[in-house]
Amino acid sequence: MVVSAAFATLVTFPPVPAAGEGAGREHPRGELLSVVPLGERDYPRLVKEAQQAGYPTDTARYGVAAYRLTYRTVAPDGRPTTASGLLALPRGGGHPLPTVVHHHGTLAYRGYAASVADGPDRTVSLLYASAGRAAVSPDYLGLGTGPGTHPYLDNRSAAAASLDMLRAANTAAPRLGRSLDGRVSTTGFSQGGQVAMALGRTLTSGADPRFHLRSVAAVGGAYDLEGSQLPGIYDGRVGPESAVFYTAYFLVAQNRLHHLYSDPREVFRAPYAEHVEELFDGDHPAEQIAGKLPETLPELLSDRWYANLRNPSGRLLAVLRSNDFTCDWRPKAPVTLYSATGDHDVPMANSHHCAQRVAAHGGKARVVDQGGVSHYAAFQRSLPEMARSFPVSR
Repeated sequence: MVVSAAFATLVTFPPVPAAGEGAGREHPRGELLSVVPLGERDYPRLVKEAQQAGYPTDTARYGVAAYRLTYRTVAPDGRPTTASGLLALPRGGGHPLPTVVHHHGTLAYRGYAASVADGPDRTVSLLYASAGRAAVSPDYLGLGTGPGTHPYLDNRSAAAASLDMLRAANTAAPRLGRSLDGRVSTTGFSQGGQVAMALGRTLTSGADPRFHLRSVAAVGGAYDLEGSQLPGIYDGRVGPESAVFYTAYFLVAQNRLHHLYSDPREVFRAPYAEHVEELFDGDHPAEQIAGKLPETLPELLSDRWYANLRNPSGRLLAVLRSNDFTCDWRPKAPVTLYSATGDHDVPMANSHHCAQRVAAHGGKARVVDQGGVSHYAAFQRSLPEMARSFPVSR
């Protein structure tokens, strides 16, 4: 079905303005509001924690210090809001520093974001910083200490918040005794994969002349919701448990933005319709959510919406297509897309489709197959090459 102009209008957003534009002089984009120290890691402790997480440590050189930044950005509708994120800086190395922007995977609980939780995502950023870089990790809108709910898989607002976090880090670093040299590598896992590509696209368009894209390295991104991710849910490439979680989260989050339904009972079966929106309010860890959802998608969705997702049309199709833009650009820097044939969360077809879209724009993206391993294991296998590939301080 062809998407009508009316539906297309519903899912378009204003262009991302430069810092100081769009949100009014009193609300400049990327303005740093606060810096909260989160502590330091000396080199031995960092190496030990990274090894325990299954991460490579051959690039680690220095101890690191971590900070939570709060900054101004914009919501999907363009209104001013705030967000948080992690900045990690090495306790040594040259000046100024190149930057790695690490984008985390799907989180439903705001308390698991890197600027709040001392978990795997923070460890990854600390590892990147230990090599002699500034490491930036946006929490995304509605996660960390940001207000509201998270607009899950709204790639435009995620890229905007990521760019504004980069701007805030550029302000914070000199106050912390370091500075950024403008070289930016963007990376991410799962949901963070498409955000990494979206940020790379944004930087290449010249959104902020202070920052120059050096590389993109993304793992397991759902770059093609319409043509790869949704079909994978129905043909078995996506496992049932993952299909239920991702689908419920996506529909609830996108309904808040685009009014896909008026009553959850239109979409979700009883008893799930009664509590599914509350589960994805940002205050429930995934472990709690999983226990309150069914095992299969037919148990979760009404017959009508089960069919809608198999053959999207109208407003739903417009929403999907509005987020399938992250590979529509011509990179001037190296792009590597890591995936795995054994990934039963995000089918590898997403990465191949992304590379094809990049090629259609005259660019090139390398696809790396990590073999018959799981979604997260693909990230662990990809991390050594990524960690060695990003620039370090001169």
